[in-house]
Amino acid sequence: MSDSTDVVSVERVIGAPADRIFDLLADPARHHDIDGSGSVRDAKGDAGRLHMGSKFGMSMHLAIGYSTTNTVIEFDDGKRIAWQTAPGGIQGRFFGGRIWRYELEPADGGTLVRESWDIAQEKGPVKSILRLSKTKEHTRSSMEKTLANIATIVEA
Repeated sequence: MSDSTDVVSVERVIGAPADRIFDLLADPARHHDIDGSGSVRDAKGDAGRLHMGSKFGMSMHLAIGYSTTNTVIEFDDGKRIAWQTAPGGIQGRFFGGRIWRYELEPADGGTLVRESWDIAQEKGPVKSILRLSKTKEHTRSSMEKTLANIATIVEA
């Protein structure tokens, strides 16, 4: 993990087995369904179930439409998945690098799910904006909504 000043984490116990939650996280076509920020639109292409080294694209919208390219950089089936995000195209050489990580652990009543947003490897001037407390609090709120959305889907 990275310096705590560059990481925001939220967690929640979800009343479902880890494999059910992990299958949802490992399906980029379902990321729109769980996204608490409202910025994820659709997966680009058919990446299938994610695995270590998988690459998948995502159509996004935050004031304007844009695309991301994501690479799975951590993968322990049923326990941990993380992907690093960069803008699509040539911009990815100069910007991007944030990591979205999900860790799942057995807990009373289900599975403890921890989502982390790690900007330690973010490139370019965007990192300064992302470090602002207002941005971090907005991200934390969106992540809490994401975990609530996951719970709604897998507990049904």
